[in-house]
Amino acid sequence: MVRFLLLFLFLHFTNLFFGQKDEEKIFFSEALCLSMPKYEIKAKKAYEIRDYNRGKELFDSLVKFELNDSYMDNFKFNQINNKVISFYDFKKPVYLITYSSWCVASEGEIPALNQLASKYHDKIDFVILFWNDRKTTKHSAKIYNENIKIVYVDEKQNKDSYVIRQLKHSLGLPTTFLIDGNKKILDIRRGVTHSFEKSFEESFDLNYKLIYDGIANQLLGRESNYYGLRTAALN
Repeated sequence: MVRFLLLFLFLHFTNLFFGQKDEEKIFFSEALCLSMPKYEIKAKKAYEIRDYNRGKELFDSLVKFELNDSYMDNFKFNQINNKVISFYDFKKPVYLITYSSWCVASEGEIPALNQLASKYHDKIDFVILFWNDRKTTKHSAKIYNENIKIVYVDEKQNKDSYVIRQLKHSLGLPTTFLIDGNKKILDIRRGVTHSFEKSFEESFDLNYKLIYDGIANQLLGRESNYYGLRTAALN
């Protein structure tokens, strides 16, 4: 009887503990819904007067205090082979970029991403989500490394969840999401911005460092001991 009572109490408090943990979990769509109204008002004012530094500060604050540590929703998108895939089908940490064919990449961006995807695809799922139709996405996919998963959402046909629409319209394009294996968002970043006067080597170097920083310090930072890697701190 005593053993049964002890077991009952153990299970009861264990359920309470883990129940509280589950209650603290917030999804990206929820965090976005709660934080976007105030952010959009302040950001609009900043950009109206061309205060781009203030705009960047607001974005960084939104990410750091409102969106980081939320969990990405399990939304669906299309592959160029016409098959549908869910975000939770990716089991590794995910380097996700939301993109569109009208975005103009800096000269070294895609080569840097291709090289790092080739090197780290066994530890990370590299995913590019295009906001285009299948034909346009298929054409755009040709310049990417085979280890990068190219998916798309055709907004004209999109009848999916709130998070699908907000991934494009709330944070702009292109935007990079660094997501761990449990689907927790570790960071959200904008791409490298530089003048088109820079050489290919300079552009490649800037993009490589930014992407590698996300890989080493975020996606693999917590697992670096397992993989035998040293966490990098890039200046």
